[in-house]
Amino acid sequence: MNDCLFFGLNENPKLFKNEPNKITKPIQFKFKFENENENEKQIKQISSSVYSTIFLFENGKAIEYLNENDSNQNIEKIQIEENIQKVSVNIQNVVILTKKEIIIQDIVSGSKSIYLLTSNNIVYGIGSNGYDQLGFDPNTSYKAEKPILMMKSVSKIFSGNSSNHVFLLNSNQELFGCGYNNSQLGLGESRKEETKIQKLTKIQNIPKGEIIDIQCGLLYSIMLIENENENSKRKFYSCGKYLFIGLGQNKNTYEFTEIKSSLFENDDYILDFSVGWFHTLIITSKGKMIGFGGNYHGELGIEDTNSQLIPIQIKLPKLRFNENISNYHVSCGTHRSFLYYSPSSFSNLEEDLIKLFRRKEFCDISFKTENGEIIKAHKLILKYRLNQNQNQIEKLKEIISKKSIKESNQIFEMIYSNNSKINPILYSEIKEIINSNEKIEETMKRIYLNENENEKDFIIERKEKQYKFPKLILIMRSELYRGMFLSVTEDTSNKVTDYSELSNKSFQILEYWIYSNQIKDEIQITQEIIDELERGIDYFQLNETNLNLFDLLINKFNNQN
Repeated sequence: MNDCLFFGLNENPKLFKNEPNKITKPIQFKFKFENENENEKQIKQISSSVYSTIFLFENGKAIEYLNENDSNQNIEKIQIEENIQKVSVNIQNVVILTKKEIIIQDIVSGSKSIYLLTSNNIVYGIGSNGYDQLGFDPNTSYKAEKPILMMKSVSKIFSGNSSNHVFLLNSNQELFGCGYNNSQLGLGESRKEETKIQKLTKIQNIPKGEIIDIQCGLLYSIMLIENENENSKRKFYSCGKYLFIGLGQNKNTYEFTEIKSSLFENDDYILDFSVGWFHTLIITSKGKMIGFGGNYHGELGIEDTNSQLIPIQIKLPKLRFNENISNYHVSCGTHRSFLYYSPSSFSNLEEDLIKLFRRKEFCDISFKTENGEIIKAHKLILKYRLNQNQNQIEKLKEIISKKSIKESNQIFEMIYSNNSKINPILYSEIKEIINSNEKIEETMKRIYLNENENEKDFIIERKEKQYKFPKLILIMRSELYRGMFLSVTEDTSNKVTDYSELSNKSFQILEYWIYSNQIKDEIQITQEIIDELERGIDYFQLNETNLNLFDLLINKFNNQN
């Protein structure tokens, strides 16, 4: 079921035919699919610019809403039937990255330019270079009709579909930028008068910590930093001139400067943010949506069109899934905004394993890179990916000892996902030690049957008895625990869940099914058990799995009677 809220500019295209051009209060966006079965598609990504808005769904299909095509303001809707991984829309172009793509691993749009990140970490640019945003002499050409090499050894690209500047982060966590500069490149006050930065230039005085994301507005930039020395506290920094609005502060910032507000509480956590032309929206772990910047078209959703220089909390309607705020995401278009529900999909379990790799409490084997940096991995995952062979782990340690931290991260991502496309060259070095034949689910069943109690590392307590479960099993089966373990808001490594409503027999059925996706043949099903387990299914949020436990119970009950 889709859950999507919209506010802001309601034209170019006009997404709501019977609503005003400026929608200043969040309203429900409804999808009308040609096939009714498509109504269950979950939103994966929204990309919106001046004349186009694209909704990408988890099933790899997309719908594009284009600018009005007649005087009655009827929008043109195009369904894109591709195996799509990511979409990116700017003023002039729509870029689509499909899962079949081998060479390109990411796409990012600028205002009139496109940046491509290849599987071997090289960035190419194509399109307009009118503001030097592609990093070559504009006197030679104001555009690149074919991809041109911009930089090697790049880990991330940062730009925005309204911006004429770009940032590139290299494998050593150094940040470079070029393009239009009205202080939005953060080069310092001494270079504030340089409106065009022709070549990629290293950005100095970056705040301490890991750069999680940078998003670029028309004339400003917003950076999200995570600092492990402050209990992984995430903070926002911005640069640009406050007169252009969008900085989140009421002064010019020529270098990346922290955005301070009482709305960012110490025990709160920034989950998601998005930047439009002049506005920024943020979601926190406490269920707050915070915004600042231009609001000429109602894009802040505060029920008026008054712009906000500094952060303000935005009142939200009651959300259907408000208890799982981490499943909500924001997407800012040119002058419009979307808040949409997009939970983790069971079809993306391997992606979730990569996310787990980032969580400290799940990491229990240390590896040292060539520069002496420590990188940690999950023992349980390595045991089945490396054939449960200690010699293979030693071989992996030897390989990692000769690699950079960036290469090491890629190696673990390939091990977790068994995806050679992440870096084919590195994959050739580790493919001999990877077990590529086993499926995750089959392996987890075997671990349950054969491994010792130390691997069953989450406790469910009921009627003074404790049951230990491997966390990955619960992630695979239950939306409740998937949200709990993949959440970045709290440490749940030792948390105990108390659930005593089920009888012993019902809980045994539930326990066996969680591991095996089956019901034991010798179990006699009664109506009382069905009623109890129906409540248990709702509590543990088990209905999203491939084979529904309730259906199995009913079928077995009917066969026995």
